[in-house]
Amino acid sequence: MKNKYYDLIDQTFDFPQDEFRTEEGELYFHDIPLMEIIKQYGTPLKITYLPKISSQIQRAKRLFNVAIAKTDYRGTYNYCYCTKSSHFAFVLEEALKNDINLETSSAFDINLIQELHAQGLIDKDKVIVCNGFKKDQYIENIVGIFNDGFNHVIPVLDNKNEYYTLDRMLEKTSEPMLLGIRIASEEEPKFDFYTSRLGIRYHDIVSFYEEQIKPNPKFRFKMLHFFINTGIRDTAYYWNELAKCVNVYCDLKRVCPELDSLNIGGGFPSKVSLAANYDYEYMAEEILAQIKNICTLRGVEEPNIFTEFGSFTVGESGATLYSILDQKQQNDRELWYMIDSSFITTLPDTWGINQRFIMLPINHWDCEYQRVFLGGLTCDSEDYYNADSHANAIFLPKLQKDDPLYIGFFHTGAYQESIGGYGGIQHCLIPAPKHVIIDKDENGEYTTKLFAKEQSYKSMLKILGY
Repeated sequence: MKNKYYDLIDQTFDFPQDEFRTEEGELYFHDIPLMEIIKQYGTPLKITYLPKISSQIQRAKRLFNVAIAKTDYRGTYNYCYCTKSSHFAFVLEEALKNDINLETSSAFDINLIQELHAQGLIDKDKVIVCNGFKKDQYIENIVGIFNDGFNHVIPVLDNKNEYYTLDRMLEKTSEPMLLGIRIASEEEPKFDFYTSRLGIRYHDIVSFYEEQIKPNPKFRFKMLHFFINTGIRDTAYYWNELAKCVNVYCDLKRVCPELDSLNIGGGFPSKVSLAANYDYEYMAEEILAQIKNICTLRGVEEPNIFTEFGSFTVGESGATLYSILDQKQQNDRELWYMIDSSFITTLPDTWGINQRFIMLPINHWDCEYQRVFLGGLTCDSEDYYNADSHANAIFLPKLQKDDPLYIGFFHTGAYQESIGGYGGIQHCLIPAPKHVIIDKDENGEYTTKLFAKEQSYKSMLKILGY
């Protein structure tokens, strides 16, 4: 009778997979024996597997360059890393090994760019795409690095007032500042409102360029930016919005020959299920084919393509490991496994937006399984992870006497630390866990490094003024 946990996974999914396999009832993540990591560092534990970051960047470059060849596309592909998905130094250092550009979202992001340059990790020729609604300090910082020699910084206008502030702060220079505009796309029909709060309306862009930007020698219009909340999906909604965006590009290109770049934002998803079936190859090729087709019909040269992949870049490099402290039978049908941390503290997206992550046990794959609910340590009723947020019922191995069960949430490398308030006050004063960086040396052997210890009560009390 096949009633072991491994049998359940083997019968339900195509398993093992590229990043997951088991050996003697224990889980390996990118060939890393996770039980060895747990024995060394304990739980709760955050881990980042650095090589996955580089492999994802190279994968995206390969996907789009192959698509360029297949469609005979005449523009170039340019990879930008979306820094807001993870600002950690070890992430940026790994990503920058791959000849990429950077995208920023706020004033302090520009300070991060300056620090990367001070450390010799980037030079002043790096393309820096500056998105977001811009307060004066953000604009002042952008002008500051431009005056310091970052001639490829591209502020993308989110509204018309940003242009006027830029114009006021920027003195005449020998080289004009590159400029972009974000289109305010229409939201998906089921969304709470019709038009994105970000960007400038479709019908205002051409006239605004002709009346304000074109006669101003301080600026050279370079980029049109497009992004929708759903990300890049094979839906009528996405293709319709992309077509509208490309047509605006063609309208602008007619009156602005120097415009040469279309930024399609982020949106390639990271893998959140063992059953993931997103067709990356098809999507890259179809995006370029549709852009090329519209440009050909309009008699316009195809633009250079920029993307700003964040979750796709770093999401699959991360994992969060817990131990099961105990189980609670709350009624006839609800059995709770209690983790040694809090979902609100460590994986805020699971309760904030019902985000799914791959969840697997680390050990006991050769034991019988049962349906369970997962609960966190806080006294908050929302501190749980169950079938509603996981799409299907949760099954985990039965607890074994004197042999703790460990579980892992995988592909959690994007956004969770920044949203959770890394290094700050945590809900119910549950401490942020240890964070370990895993890399591989020239011989293919894995190495570990403790990036951060578990948060101490002293650090929290100090922040609180005690």
